[in-house]
Amino acid sequence: MTDFPTHPASLSNQAWEASELPAVELERLAAVARRAAEAGAEQLRHHFGHLERIREKGRAGDLVTEADVAAEQAVLAVLEQETPELGVLAEESGRRQGQGSPLEWCVDPLDGTTNYAHRFPFFGTSVGLTWNGQPLLGALAVPALEQLYWAAPGLGAWANNSPIRVSDCSELSQSLLVTGFAYDRHTRVDNNYAEFAWFTHRTRGVRRAGAAAVDLAFVADGRLDGYWERGLSPWDLAAGVVLVEQAGGVVCAYDGGPAELASGKLIACTPGLRQALIEGLGACKPLAGGSYGAPELDAPNLDP
Repeated sequence: MTDFPTHPASLSNQAWEASELPAVELERLAAVARRAAEAGAEQLRHHFGHLERIREKGRAGDLVTEADVAAEQAVLAVLEQETPELGVLAEESGRRQGQGSPLEWCVDPLDGTTNYAHRFPFFGTSVGLTWNGQPLLGALAVPALEQLYWAAPGLGAWANNSPIRVSDCSELSQSLLVTGFAYDRHTRVDNNYAEFAWFTHRTRGVRRAGAAAVDLAFVADGRLDGYWERGLSPWDLAAGVVLVEQAGGVVCAYDGGPAELASGKLIACTPGLRQALIEGLGACKPLAGGSYGAPELDAPNLDP
């Protein structure tokens, strides 16, 4: 394995230090994450283009399919066999309590369900492991690319058998960024539209591909230079945060403080863009809803 220098305050490095897990156990758990992600991805391959039922989970655009369920069952089967004592937080089935350990798996069986339902090949199975809520290690299988991303402290960040690194971009004007829009964007004026426009005007472009874990993997792999988003869940972020950090990138809150998975919002980027992203996000104010055809969002008492 190859060690890569990472930001000293990285969440995953802190989690490993706090956990006091031996290196051999960390490596074993990273292998479990890889096997679990691959098991989920195999179900995604099987069901791709053959869905029989697509439904909403209560929020407009928040979809679930039989592929989500099958992939989650496959992931959980691996985790139950390999680490029955550990808790699991999974997108579709919720939380299963462990046997007192601060370690907990965070599982997104199909990151990018809307893409998947439309046969847009940008999706994956994400399996992260947290220590007291902080990301520790993770794996992400991206079937359309035949890529298995994984990372852990001391082991670096990898795509299949090749080490990966964030880009060396340090100029916003030369960067390619990525972001996303939360499911509640139709009901909140704080919906990331202003930020998207601000950065699009000052960079080589901002992509919106619709799968947060894959976005983070692409930042770790140097395909993209930076990422920000709000309205996310821990299973969206747990594996991807470790990938970025262990590939030499930085992860922080919008204001530059420590990121927290529970907040659902963060910045992940190459070190040279950290300050520019913090300043840019701080400069943005929500756009008036009426400017994009949603005057109802400008109601005086609407919670931003």
